[in-house]
Amino acid sequence: MKRFWLVLLSLGLVMAFSASVFAADVKFTGSFYAAGMYMDNTGLIDGDEKPSTAFYYQRLRVQMDFIATPYLKLITRFDAMERMWGNTRVAGGVDPQSYGTREENENIAFDWAYIWYASKIGIWSVGIMEDGAWGTVFSNNAMPEGKVAWMLVKMPFIVGLQIVKLSEFSSSTATPAPWGTQSDVDADKYQGYFIYNFKAGKVAGQAGLLGYYVRNAAFRPNLAPAIPFPNSMYKQDVYGLIPYAKAKIGPVAVEAEVQYQWGKARDWESGIPVALDDVKISSWSAYVDALADLGMFYVGGTFAWIQGNDPGTAKAEGTLSGGIDWNPCLLMFNYDRTYWAGALPGAGVANNNPMTNAWFGQIRGGVRPIADLDIMMSVAYAMSDEDVDANGLAVAGIDDEYGWEVDVTATYKITNNLSYMLGVGYWMVGDYYEGGVVGADTKDNFIVLNKLTLTF
Repeated sequence: MKRFWLVLLSLGLVMAFSASVFAADVKFTGSFYAAGMYMDNTGLIDGDEKPSTAFYYQRLRVQMDFIATPYLKLITRFDAMERMWGNTRVAGGVDPQSYGTREENENIAFDWAYIWYASKIGIWSVGIMEDGAWGTVFSNNAMPEGKVAWMLVKMPFIVGLQIVKLSEFSSSTATPAPWGTQSDVDADKYQGYFIYNFKAGKVAGQAGLLGYYVRNAAFRPNLAPAIPFPNSMYKQDVYGLIPYAKAKIGPVAVEAEVQYQWGKARDWESGIPVALDDVKISSWSAYVDALADLGMFYVGGTFAWIQGNDPGTAKAEGTLSGGIDWNPCLLMFNYDRTYWAGALPGAGVANNNPMTNAWFGQIRGGVRPIADLDIMMSVAYAMSDEDVDANGLAVAGIDDEYGWEVDVTATYKITNNLSYMLGVGYWMVGDYYEGGVVGADTKDNFIVLNKLTLTF
């Protein structure tokens, strides 16, 4: 009996000393999808026989918020079992949307872990969290990065400042050599933003401006033994401005975004083998999207332009992209398709997300015959801005047409948290992917997707 009371007393003491831990609340949110893909061929050139591909794949994503008080919480997120059914494990592999490798994501990899604190002078976030998402989805590259962020909300105004660590090569157990033996070879980003929310009658929306500066010293002269010239011995100083606006006017939603980037892509350091001029950056992109929701029916359109590199100038003009988060088609410029099925090689040039050096236009329309069913069709056309390859180099005889794509998707909402999507895309591949190769001829491609998604 004494042993029973001793155990009971011990449990009571454990609970008493752990009361502050138990007081924390935990909130779980996330999603899971299982999908199947069939693609007619894995290449774009007729006669260069590439096989079709068909496989199933899935991903679990869970966000856990540990809430100490309404003003203080620890936010975490992980991805797990992000892999093809029955396929072999990927050895290492870069996953730009994760803080872990692709191999780690096939088991489990944490992407976020940061403190969120709402103080009297603003909201502070410190740790590894999402970066690269701003304004509209166009040009977004949402990736986890380590950063210190401050935001002040005084509606209708929001302002913020952030310091972001992009790469770290200081001496440590992770980088003992060659980078760990050097100094000042890191890459950092500093950015600030301003958002204004407005409403006037039936018009409501927001406008914002983000400014950033990236100092990338990862290619300085003392890295030359590890990275041969001319891919080393320089520093980068990159500046950018991204204004955007969103507005809803009755049933019509409109959004637009512009980005201008300037600075130096290559600021050559002393000691380089030959005398070279610095390579300056001057690059533009623009995006407009409109959607009219008429109840059962909706119709919309998208226009996007990303400046290509003009080989006739000494400037770097093709430094921007549509981003890995913007997937306007099922085949063309779709990062998800690229991530799971790989790039689609042409004759010297390939199609892989994100979109660069392009003029892009798309019209789309849809119908909701019942509340839980959405059927949408889109037609897109794209062509290059400059007649150059993916590296911005001139190619004799290259064509400017990326091609036409027609997509049809149907999404059925089975329950409030479970939906099923079936999509078919047909891409009439343009002659750009012939790469200026004499005798090469492009071949059309099509894709069939089905995807079951659970959110919680």
